[in-house]
Amino acid sequence: MHDQIEEVLISQQEIQEKVKQLGSQLKDDYRDKNPLIICVLKGALIFVSDLIRAMDCPLSLDFMAVSSYGSSTKSSGVVQILKDLETGIEGRHVIIAEDIVDTGLTLNYLRNNLLSRDPASLAICSLLDKPSRRQVKIKPDYCGFVIPDKFVVGYGLDFDQQFRNLPYIGILKPEAYI
Repeated sequence: MHDQIEEVLISQQEIQEKVKQLGSQLKDDYRDKNPLIICVLKGALIFVSDLIRAMDCPLSLDFMAVSSYGSSTKSSGVVQILKDLETGIEGRHVIIAEDIVDTGLTLNYLRNNLLSRDPASLAICSLLDKPSRRQVKIKPDYCGFVIPDKFVVGYGLDFDQQFRNLPYIGILKPEAYI
């Protein structure tokens, strides 16, 4: 598995430090708001697990599964909700926790869908941001790392359901997905 990684882009230690910083910032911003953290499955699971432990304030957690990739490396632009929330969000302070903002198509759809449910506020927290690929105007309110236009895996991010368990963010060798 590691031999299919061209380069470690963000080390395990760098990720841990950044997630602690994001958690601390979110804790300060939402201390008395009991936010609902929405983990976007499957990619954000590891990030969210570490993030909520770093927040140290009252919060709730729910999950959504959306898809626009399938087994491809490019978004199809057609978004499907595979698993919806179990929690109502009307009047709640909501934070969408995402692994990566790439084209923005999926996240824009998800944001608009959740805004239609009348939350008190809605913010986006993403571990990674790849603005060079953006197709819609959307930007995370909280961001860990801005990365170049490379296909990355690890720390929850996958290619065809593989590599999620890497403890770092790595650039996948092109021969692994072409």
